[in-house]
Amino acid sequence: MPAIQRSEFALALNQVATERGVDVSVVLETVKNAILAAYRKDHPGVEVTDYSVSLNQNTGEARVFYKEEDVTPPGFGRIAAQTAKQVILQKIREKEKEVILTDYKLRIGSIINGMVLRLIGPNVIIDIGKAEAIMPPPEQIQNEKYFLNKKLVVYLVETREGAKGEEIIVSRTNNGLIEGLFKREVPEVASGSVIIKEIAREPGNRCKIAVFSNQQGIDPVGSCVGQKGVRVQAIIAELGGLEKIDIIQWQDDPKNYIIQALSPAKDATIKLNEKDKTAFVYVPKEELSLAIGREGQNVRLASKLTGYRIEIEEKKEEQVSEEKEVTEEVKEKKEKKTKTVKARKTKKEESPK
Repeated sequence: MPAIQRSEFALALNQVATERGVDVSVVLETVKNAILAAYRKDHPGVEVTDYSVSLNQNTGEARVFYKEEDVTPPGFGRIAAQTAKQVILQKIREKEKEVILTDYKLRIGSIINGMVLRLIGPNVIIDIGKAEAIMPPPEQIQNEKYFLNKKLVVYLVETREGAKGEEIIVSRTNNGLIEGLFKREVPEVASGSVIIKEIAREPGNRCKIAVFSNQQGIDPVGSCVGQKGVRVQAIIAELGGLEKIDIIQWQDDPKNYIIQALSPAKDATIKLNEKDKTAFVYVPKEELSLAIGREGQNVRLASKLTGYRIEIEEKKEEQVSEEKEVTEEVKEKKEKKTKTVKARKTKKEESPK
């Protein structure tokens, strides 16, 4: 029995089905509807319900029927073939877009390298590899300049319906960008031996990050800073050098945690109101500006980081005196203890064996 040679139409149809995952019957039905639409365009007033199309799956030959009568116009085969080609190409494009979107949906919540492709109104279009993403104004760092071909690390936020179908949304302001950059630059964070507990951020200006480790021998702050600050400097560079990053050690005790969060301010005294989640912080006069920060930024970020409303006041003279007395008392106790230990040691050495 001689082999049956398959036409280009059949090969194209099956190639689409095999490579792109498009069901042959669905494509054929779509092509039939498109051919019928092309017939109606040339014959206005035709009722679709009375017409049908037959399509040979092997040859691609199309025939139009009115009820059971063949009403295929002369030369309609060329129009049908052209229509079929367009429909198949459209199906390929749709399937490719669907596959790409599915891939990026699995990567939501991670960071990705991108490049500014174009600027459309207030939106920045980012080339992220196999697709284009949109960075709308709320996701842009306000004091960062965007220009064509600028390379950026962005955070994949979500996919959502837009004017031209489903769109990928990316961000430079999301806290996830900071976490993703630390995971990329700090092996201890990537492995989970150092945990990022909280992030408080004012994009393009300053960021505070609280880190923690329950593994012995690991310094969470030192790990994130890196030798001579090399790790944190790499992250700041990725943010365009615009954002200062303060790394503090997360504390279970809220008082110690708030003191850490107000860094670089020192010598703070705290009174907590657990019910209202308010912290009254008293600092020396010379530390007041550091504790508050420029335009209140330091205290504002510390409040976001700890979850407490922080009220900062200057220490009164009597508070400073009381603290000095307590410090002196503690110092005296330590000295007495040291002397006692030394005396016991000397006595032990002098005693006959």
